[in-house]
Amino acid sequence: MKHITNISLGPATDNYQIETEFLGQKFTIKRFGTDGDLKKAEDLLLMWNKKADVISLSAIKYMYGQGSRTIMNKDLKKLLKAANTLTTPVTTGETLRRVSHEWCIRHAHFQLGNNFFTNARVLFCSGMSSEKIANVINEYTENLYFADPLFENGIPKVLSSIDALNQYANRIHRPLRWIPGGLSPVKNFLLEQKQMKTINSFVLKRAVKNATVIVIPYNDFYDYVRYFEDGELKDKIVITTTAYEDRIETLINKGISMIIDTTPKIIDRVVGVSVQEALMISALEIPKTSGLKDDLLEIISEQHLEPRIIYPNNQKRRINRFAYLGHPRSQEDLKKISPINIIGEVAPKTMGAVERLLSFAPPFVYSKITGIKSPTGVEAEGWLIALAETPEQMQSHSPEFTTKKILQAAEKAKLLGAQVMGIAMLPKNMEGTSVDIGKYAVLPVTTGNSYTASTALWASAEAVRQMGLVTLKNDKILRAKTMVIGATGAVGSICARLLATAFEEVYLVSRNMAKLLTIQETIQMENPDVIVNVSTMADTNIDIMDVIVTASSSAEKPFDIMRVKPGCVITDITRPMIFSEEEAGKRQDVLIITGGEILLPGNNIEMKDIGLPPNAVYAGLAETIILALEGRFEDFTKGTNTEWKKVKEIYKLGLKHGMQLSAISGVNGILTKDDIARVKDFALKKIRKNEDN
Repeated sequence: MKHITNISLGPATDNYQIETEFLGQKFTIKRFGTDGDLKKAEDLLLMWNKKADVISLSAIKYMYGQGSRTIMNKDLKKLLKAANTLTTPVTTGETLRRVSHEWCIRHAHFQLGNNFFTNARVLFCSGMSSEKIANVINEYTENLYFADPLFENGIPKVLSSIDALNQYANRIHRPLRWIPGGLSPVKNFLLEQKQMKTINSFVLKRAVKNATVIVIPYNDFYDYVRYFEDGELKDKIVITTTAYEDRIETLINKGISMIIDTTPKIIDRVVGVSVQEALMISALEIPKTSGLKDDLLEIISEQHLEPRIIYPNNQKRRINRFAYLGHPRSQEDLKKISPINIIGEVAPKTMGAVERLLSFAPPFVYSKITGIKSPTGVEAEGWLIALAETPEQMQSHSPEFTTKKILQAAEKAKLLGAQVMGIAMLPKNMEGTSVDIGKYAVLPVTTGNSYTASTALWASAEAVRQMGLVTLKNDKILRAKTMVIGATGAVGSICARLLATAFEEVYLVSRNMAKLLTIQETIQMENPDVIVNVSTMADTNIDIMDVIVTASSSAEKPFDIMRVKPGCVITDITRPMIFSEEEAGKRQDVLIITGGEILLPGNNIEMKDIGLPPNAVYAGLAETIILALEGRFEDFTKGTNTEWKKVKEIYKLGLKHGMQLSAISGVNGILTKDDIARVKDFALKKIRKNEDN
């Protein structure tokens, strides 16, 4: 049996003696704590020289400068020098610590979807003692924050980059070491002055609140943790080293959602990296002069030694993050912003000037959304970022004016930690902007057009069902005629292909005859039984249509609403909308809808009012949330280039993640069942009147 002696600078109360097995060999491990007494540790080194197969030194509090340069006091240097003179190999575990830190982060990122740390906000309690972790995570996200000045020196400052950390380490941290009496790490976080305590606590609370991941070092673990008040770590992910059971329990009681332990568990008991390195050296009989790093890599690879990922109560949680950039559709939407609502009530005539003035405002966070949970177990949270610019104002400015602000919003979303961003439908003169945004934005962007097309038709089908004026053929196909105006456009062509699967006869309208013939051919191949008609003029057959979809970007009204038959369902998915509230009022027997809104999955969803029923969102926002839940951080719908396969794909993904049709929107907002029933009554009366005549 081989013997490992662990001499720890930690407390003697944690001493233990165990027998275990590693790589088919039996070991006895004895731990001796010295309570930080370096002289006692040196005496133990001499005592166990030639008696143990390998000696491990643990709980050494290194301090690090720029580029991992190690800083230590003279007593610690003396101890390590004495260790190097012994016959028995002595290890501090430093080689394994550095290897495991890097391996752990890369492994976790890959195993958890190869996107786990993408754009995450990571707060390091001590960046200098977690430098390797910071450097690796920095490959996946730039949102790194370091609380070293707070915890070490009581300076109310959180650093926001590795460069800033390096400057602090060399320009501030190192000189402060020469102050008489020194500055004890962590324990100086709260200085005696009450005012400084308040400032430091505020800075820490804000940093923790905004973070997704918290990195807590092994040394002084409890000193760091005690500054996190109840609820502050709720739903956070914690990265730490050598997570003993008591530490795991402490973190679970704080409400964390996941613990990533950079130290693999190679025997039944959790032991530190110095003991693990000692076991490896002894088992493989690695000489002191050997290239230890390569030997350790070989063991990790062959033995499949993986870092531990621990979930409270074994309940796996994954929370992905999104942002959505919206804009008011009208002055009425602007009034949802306080104090604009007050201005609208007190001085309504000034709203035009207010609308023009607000178009110059920078993007701002309107609301955070939490509580979204898919039936698959994945969760999502995000931010609604607003441009206070109506479609009319967008068209009055150059496309570059709004593009610049949208790219600023993407920068804001990235800083918040979003992994994908959606943007609301833009007016006609902004069509090329969406493509530019996808090229230059700092994170993936989707326009939401794929799901918008899908839900618009979903809403149309539900509206037709509630109207109940058409019958079914073979319990599937509607015995009705439908027209798509703008059928050769990106969204219009998708609508045409979707409608062709549900209607007996489809009319396609567009100015481009060649493209019309192409889409007609495509639909006939996909649905041989459907009757497909093409025309360059909407008015020709408008009076016999049961359902009309307007997807044309033309500023001109494509048809006269007075010619539409009673009971017709018009789906207007253009922005700005073709039909105003006044025009809709002329035909109370015609149902005009502007799209379908989506009910989000989850029982505890929280967000500010966006003019929809509780837990309901617009289709473009829903597409962004679906992508977040699926972990698809990509430019799914690029610009106005809506693809047939993506419309089908996002619809299926929506069903997978529990999306439901929440409501049907009209020109005045949400249409209730009573609203639709009222239109139906007017339609039936007019139909009977026409029959009598």
